[in-house]
Amino acid sequence: MGSPLTMTRMGDVLAGFHAAWEFESDSVLIRFERGIRTPKLFQALGERRVPLDAISEVTLTPGKRGTVVLHAVPRQGADPLMDAAAGQLRESCDPYRLVLPAERETLAEYYADELRAMLPAGAGDEPAERYLVAPPEAPRRFKAYDGKASFDGKSVSFRWSWTGASTAKWKAGDQSFPVSGLSGVEWRSPEVFEGHLRLLRREDGPGRPAQVDQDPAAVVFGLGYGPVHESLPFAAAVLAAVRSAGPTGPGSGRAARRDPADIAERIHHLGELHQAGLLTDEEFSTKKAELLAEL
Repeated sequence: MGSPLTMTRMGDVLAGFHAAWEFESDSVLIRFERGIRTPKLFQALGERRVPLDAISEVTLTPGKRGTVVLHAVPRQGADPLMDAAAGQLRESCDPYRLVLPAERETLAEYYADELRAMLPAGAGDEPAERYLVAPPEAPRRFKAYDGKASFDGKSVSFRWSWTGASTAKWKAGDQSFPVSGLSGVEWRSPEVFEGHLRLLRREDGPGRPAQVDQDPAAVVFGLGYGPVHESLPFAAAVLAAVRSAGPTGPGSGRAARRDPADIAERIHHLGELHQAGLLTDEEFSTKKAELLAEL
């Protein structure tokens, strides 16, 4: 790692748990480690170059079990991965968090101050007009509970499973959706109740099935199906392709706002996890605030 006094020199590196940040004159290159302790999403991403104008702010806070966390908060609308995630990622899987031992807090604070000074003035005040962070590359594919999803960069295809797909989907047959006909993607994490990936089409109207297991433009996740490290990069790649295809109206290329009833259901589920001791008070409050912000 370079000397702290030369942080703004190209190639200076700050290494933490699961990742290392390399500081360039106009960006931060995040390289994720590989190993059994590294979150699978990080391993799937490999590395990501984040332009400085894609960062809205930088924070340094105490972490868990003797650590500190350097967080480069992404600018709204700058990263298709975070747009697709829509606040559903666990903190441990947030690619913008660098966790370091607490004894390196002074060094981390120095890097945080230097990085703040490098950010373009006012860059994070407004949503980005285009994606500034490169999306995961196509082709991409993953196996859902009721079918297989694939994306070649131009079209999304669903091929239904003999055992998991509903009668409605079998009647509709295997599906292919050109990016030009899409307005966005709705990704609901497989780590929560009723996880799924649903394509939002320009032609969608009131007759669209409300249940994803009946909707031929959606695949359903399940235990071991559509894991985060496979389905989220898939959703991000599709979102980026939709946005680059051109305007499709308000909210173009982004995950759709959630239905209030859906938000209420998810908050109720989080409450059950909290009461069971699977979420801390802080985690519950943070996730609840994120969900309420989607209304």
